[in-house]
Amino acid sequence: MEEHHNPLATLQEIRHLMERSSRFISLSGLSGVIAGTFALLGALAAFLFLDTIPFTNNPPFYFLTHDGEGWREEYLIFFLLDGLLVLIGAIGGALFFTTRQARRSGQPVWDALSRRLLINLGLPIVTGGIFIIALYLHHLNGFIAPATLIFYGLGLINGSKYTLDDIRYLGLCEIALGLLGMFLPGYGLELWAIGFGILHIIYGVLMYNKYERKP
Repeated sequence: MEEHHNPLATLQEIRHLMERSSRFISLSGLSGVIAGTFALLGALAAFLFLDTIPFTNNPPFYFLTHDGEGWREEYLIFFLLDGLLVLIGAIGGALFFTTRQARRSGQPVWDALSRRLLINLGLPIVTGGIFIIALYLHHLNGFIAPATLIFYGLGLINGSKYTLDDIRYLGLCEIALGLLGMFLPGYGLELWAIGFGILHIIYGVLMYNKYERKP
């Protein structure tokens, strides 16, 4: 009996194979949810440490631009530890869920594609890190949180050509929040919580429902 093939299904299969060979498509939406959760917990810890309420129109002095005055040592230590814990939690969640998703889809976690993705994602972020060090040394503390959003967004857009296109939209939103924060330096922590926390969770849920959730 002659076997009939659906041309549309064949084209979709070819497209899927081409995507697998040119893009790292194993990023898990759950990693975004985990990263966003850790970011919100980190922001909550910061607000508690600073004893301030978000969007109170009375931003703490150390988020404002200074002319010669830097953070006191306890603030610097807290923000470094808080940021480090958030980073470790986010990276750990990303590695776990991305590895699990890669195994399910039969795609290697570490290959030429993932290396290109990491390089293109990391270059703007490393550049941003150096830029942020310069901001701190010049006591421009109010621009540090917005700068993290801007350079992170640039990294997402730069890396999106090697992974899911949806990441580009997340990157654009991060940049928009960062630019807004440059004009509102007293509210950098609030915008940081929205960008790294809420947007990551929304993005993660959408990506999970779109690519991972079984029908």
